Amino acid sequence: MLALIDGNNFYVSCERVFQPWLQGRPVVVLSNNDGCAIARSDEAKALGIKMGAPYFQLRDLERDAGLIALSANFALYGDMSDRMMTLAAGLGHTQEVYSIDESFIDLSAIPGDLVRRARTIRKRIHQWIGIPTCIGIGPTKTLAKLANAIAKNAERKPGSYPAQHAQICHLGACTPEDLAALLAATEVGDVWGVGRKIGAQLREIGVHTALDLQRMSPAAAKAGWSVVLEKTVRELNGVPCIEFEDEPPAKQQIACTRSFGHPVTELIELQEAVTEFACRAAEKLRKQNSHTGQIMAFIRTSPFRQQDPQYSRSASIPLPSPTSDSAHITQAANAIVKRIYKDGYKYAKAGVMLMDLQPATREQLTLDFDDTMPENRVRLMLAMDQLNQRYGRGTLKLASAGAPKAMKLWAMRQERMSSGFTTDWRGLACVNNDRST
Repeated sequence: MLALIDGNNFYVSCERVFQPWLQGRPVVVLSNNDGCAIARSDEAKALGIKMGAPYFQLRDLERDAGLIALSANFALYGDMSDRMMTLAAGLGHTQEVYSIDESFIDLSAIPGDLVRRARTIRKRIHQWIGIPTCIGIGPTKTLAKLANAIAKNAERKPGSYPAQHAQICHLGACTPEDLAALLAATEVGDVWGVGRKIGAQLREIGVHTALDLQRMSPAAAKAGWSVVLEKTVRELNGVPCIEFEDEPPAKQQIACTRSFGHPVTELIELQEAVTEFACRAAEKLRKQNSHTGQIMAFIRTSPFRQQDPQYSRSASIPLPSPTSDSAHITQAANAIVKRIYKDGYKYAKAGVMLMDLQPATREQLTLDFDDTMPENRVRLMLAMDQLNQRYGRGTLKLASAGAPKAMKLWAMRQERMSSGFTTDWRGLACVNNDRST
């Protein structure tokens, strides 16, 4: 048995932990530059707000329906995720963190009542860190994912389903008839691993529900689509095909791209932005203990500003030796930007991608002939990562990123961002004992 546990409306829930006045209010969290809704409270969903809805379409709801729109606070969400995953790990033997708010838990050979155990963990997470969760249990990852979706929607549970516990669904406790009813009530496009495009193709041949997909021949799924869909069919039939990964696989590419808060026209401003993006990508690279052998960077104008001249360009540079050194990566990225930059354009986005990734098994090449330099550079990068992790991102950065307190045109718009309640000393919540106020 496997369990999938995830945080309900996770970004919104993180905000509500430290701002209780948001409870019961329609709340959305906006993407970078406050562009569109990437998280919605149940109250916001009831207003008809769709995932990805542009913020400018939601402004009237702030006045008419009391909608609260917040800028994304990813530092807070990441820290709350770490806390939630630590507690969720107590549900079973091993854990696979699938996303910032989801993790699979291996329940193999766990004795006793699994629903009762899940209820205890769910209560602990809510009591200790304030995050509401749902837990789905099933014999495969696909069925655990389906169980999790059912747990969020209590009315989908059949009447004879034995575990009528809010926010928990154990498909292993279902009768075959109940499981068939649940699959029949699930659109095929909602099955994990199917998606919109394949779902539309399946509906064209009469496969409308998860039950229809379960009854499809695995060989036909493979021949008509791919081995991925074949595995999905087998998993719906209770045959585990998707491996449990207690350690996430190393990424084959690492990218950091951002849209700018305001148009950028000067080369030096582009290079400051690219420096920050390259350093962020290099930090991720070191976290997975890898080196990069090739750097790609791009700059582009906004396709939505048709009145402005349009320009988009990218280029890549192979490195003389694989590295994870922020300075070497940034130097290469800025060299690319300098080469592809053209004056007279209003740039709206830039990014850096690290390619040709490989395990960090070789020593880094340096132009300095001091034999101790490579080791010193590794220690320097480690110290920079530790300081930024402890005191906040950007505490220590490369000089080419510009003055720390300078107003940067390329910085993202985050006009509605909450405090760093758990990641910044200045953002700690305060208790006022003065009864006169």
